[in-house]
Amino acid sequence: MSRNVRVGLVQTKCDDDISVNVDRTCERIRQAAKAGAQIICTQELFRSPYFCQEEEEHIFDLAEPIPGPTTERLQKIAREEDVVIVGSLFERRAAGVYHNTAVVIDAGGELLGIYRKMHIPDDPHYYEKYYFTPGDLGFRSWRTKYAEIGVLICWDQWFPEGARLTALAGAEILFYPTAIGWHEFEKETHGAYQHNAWETVQRGHAIANGVWLCAVNRVGNERDIQFFGQSFIADPFGHVVHRASSENEENVIQEVDLSLIEKTRRQWPFLRDRRVDAYDGIKERFLK
Repeated sequence: MSRNVRVGLVQTKCDDDISVNVDRTCERIRQAAKAGAQIICTQELFRSPYFCQEEEEHIFDLAEPIPGPTTERLQKIAREEDVVIVGSLFERRAAGVYHNTAVVIDAGGELLGIYRKMHIPDDPHYYEKYYFTPGDLGFRSWRTKYAEIGVLICWDQWFPEGARLTALAGAEILFYPTAIGWHEFEKETHGAYQHNAWETVQRGHAIANGVWLCAVNRVGNERDIQFFGQSFIADPFGHVVHRASSENEENVIQEVDLSLIEKTRRQWPFLRDRRVDAYDGIKERFLK
C-alpha cells in the first residue's frame, strides 16, 4: 500500500534585513502549505545572510533562544496550516554557548524537539567553529503527524555515520538544511565537480539507508560565495525526483511514497547485512 506524503523545500535568497528574510520564508512556507505540502523545510540559517564568512563578535547578537520569537512564529504557522516545519536557526543556549540548530515542529504547532549540528566546518569563508558549539544531542528521529523524520545540517551531509544513525533511529525522510556554494575564483574550474560531489554523497545516503532524502540550499551571491541552490529530493534508490534551479528562489513541492522504503530494503537489504559485530574501529579517529 502506498503511503504518500507531500514535502516542501523553501529555497530563497537572503537580504541584510532579518525581518525581510523571516517574512519571506514564512510567506513561502504558507505558499507551500497551500500547494499541498505537509512537511516543509527551510534552508540553513534562513534569518540572515551566511555570516560565517567572517569572524566578528557582534554577529553573535543574531542568535536567539529556542523557543524564542522565530520558533514561536513557525509554531503559529504550523498550527494554522496543519503542517510540519523544520526550521534552521542560530541558537543562543547560554552566554558564550551558541549552536547551529534545527527546530522540529509538528502539525498543530508542538515543538517536538531540536537537532544541533554535530559536524562543524572551519574552511575559508566557512568559519563555523568560531560561532557554533558542536551538537550534544546526537542523531535523532521524530514521529510527526505525517512521517517519521530526521534532520541533519549542511556539513553533516558528508558523513555517512550521521545519516546511518538517524535512519537507525527510525527516520523515513532525512532533511538537510544547507548553505553551500562556490567561491568566485574556483567556480569555473571546480564548480561542476563540487556540486556533483555534494549531490552524489547524499544520494548515497539515501541508497545505503533506504530512505527518502531532502536537501534544501539557498541561492544568490553573498560576499565571496555564490550559493548554488539546486535543492533536491532523492528516493530510496537515490534517484533525484525533483531538483530546483541554481539561481532562482522557489518552493520544491513533491509527493513521496514512503512505502518505497520497505520495497527498497527488501531488495537491497543493507541494514540486514550489516556486520554490527565488526565495527568497533568506527569510533576511532584512525586505525593506523
